[in-house]
Amino acid sequence: MHIPKKYFHDRLILLLLSSSSFVAILNAVLIILRLDSSRGSYIIQYRANLGLSAYKAGDSSTFITMVVFGFLVLVFQIILSMRIFESNRQFAVVISLLSLLLLTLTVIVGNALLALR
Repeated sequence: MHIPKKYFHDRLILLLLSSSSFVAILNAVLIILRLDSSRGSYIIQYRANLGLSAYKAGDSSTFITMVVFGFLVLVFQIILSMRIFESNRQFAVVISLLSLLLLTLTVIVGNALLALR
């Protein structure tokens, strides 16, 4: 894969890449530290239309999948923005911003579900 010459010299791209990396690592650390090996199940879904059975339980593999999802978003952000950067810098910035938003929402949702214990 060809890396554009000016890609890592663009300050905005570097800011977005470092911010996304920080949020992905923060997501991994917060989720892994809050998982408890003695607990068998966690609340993984809330559905308001189900009444008393609104909470769906699952195991810790769901949260490990959220950590993997965060790192996959980061990798695809880097690959896509690198490929688009040569033809259109603004699209590369938009891709980076949207993936930063997605990573931030992943942190919020993961911590909200883990707080429901």
